[in-house]
Amino acid sequence: MRINGVMLRMGVSLVLATAAVVILAVGVSPRQTQAAPSKILPKMITKDTARRIERGLKFLERTQRHDGGWLNAGGYGTYPVVMTSLAGLALMAGGSTPESGPYAKTVSKALNFVLNSAESSRQKGKKEIMITGGGGEHRSMYGHGFGMLFLAQCYGVEGDKTSDRGKRMKAVLEGAVLLTAKSQSDLGAAKKHAGGWTYSPGSRSDEGSVTVTQLQALRACRNVGIKVPKTTIERTVLYLKYCQKSDGGICYSARSRGSSLPSISAAAVACFYSAGLYDRRTGGKGSEAEMVEKLVAYCKKHNMPNSRRSSHYFYTQFYMAQAMYQRGGKDWKEYFPQIRDKLAGMQMPDGNWNGDGIGPVYGTAIATMILQLPYGYLPIMQR
Repeated sequence: MRINGVMLRMGVSLVLATAAVVILAVGVSPRQTQAAPSKILPKMITKDTARRIERGLKFLERTQRHDGGWLNAGGYGTYPVVMTSLAGLALMAGGSTPESGPYAKTVSKALNFVLNSAESSRQKGKKEIMITGGGGEHRSMYGHGFGMLFLAQCYGVEGDKTSDRGKRMKAVLEGAVLLTAKSQSDLGAAKKHAGGWTYSPGSRSDEGSVTVTQLQALRACRNVGIKVPKTTIERTVLYLKYCQKSDGGICYSARSRGSSLPSISAAAVACFYSAGLYDRRTGGKGSEAEMVEKLVAYCKKHNMPNSRRSSHYFYTQFYMAQAMYQRGGKDWKEYFPQIRDKLAGMQMPDGNWNGDGIGPVYGTAIATMILQLPYGYLPIMQR
């Protein structure tokens, strides 16, 4: 997929973790609403890692625009809702919320920017809402998915959901879910009407990375009490199953049925885990467990941090990190030091990471979210 000619391998469970067929609402503990401790660090986060995270978050803070948004190059560029949502999530992964924490003001401004973008797109007489607003988002379903994910995380930690802002968030999320559900593609009755999504809401086609973005956002919405059609989630899980190839990986599109892609496959692992589909090691049973087991094996073969870097390295590791964190145990202990040290060598002097050639906001947001996974603050990325 492309952003103004630059290859962008974005999508999902950014998970990448995704919606469950049956998901219980996840509460927010006090631990999720305060800044990460500066002296007592989680296992495998070294003092150097903590300093690099802070430099990255400071970079995001100082490149935020006056209107509360970010573009892919910070103060200029494109993709305001995608970049603002990713940057906001990165700051929240460090323990800040729109109401508390060292970056509360920055997160609050980002929240207001995304809310305003969504509300500006609402058409008279329509219940559906496209979060990307009036423009600036090429292939708008990316912005819609990431915007929905960010707003859901903010809504989950909102202290007063009856406040004006709380009501605004709920209304936007409800309308956004309706648009996502209405835009789902249809593989037909023979495939139980399994469906995915593609770049724009009216195209009725499918593409793996957009699909996982929508699925992760739907899961986040359901976790915070927003009604999500059960059939939408079930059809998406069926879609991902249909896209699995004989080597265990997931192909780019159900309609084209090409070869497996490491990036989409990493996202799918996180999707399946959070949708309640597990491999044998994490408690799964039967044919579904075998399916996920094959997918995990494929990803461990192709997606470890020290494997050959692809043009979409940050995207792939964003979801691979989530998958390994949720898997836990030996695999997480093997994976995290590798990605931690790899990212350390890629950080720029001013604190940013220029991810996948898309820009420093994208790369910095993804890198800091990966490095902050051990804190466990973002509900969408928790075990």
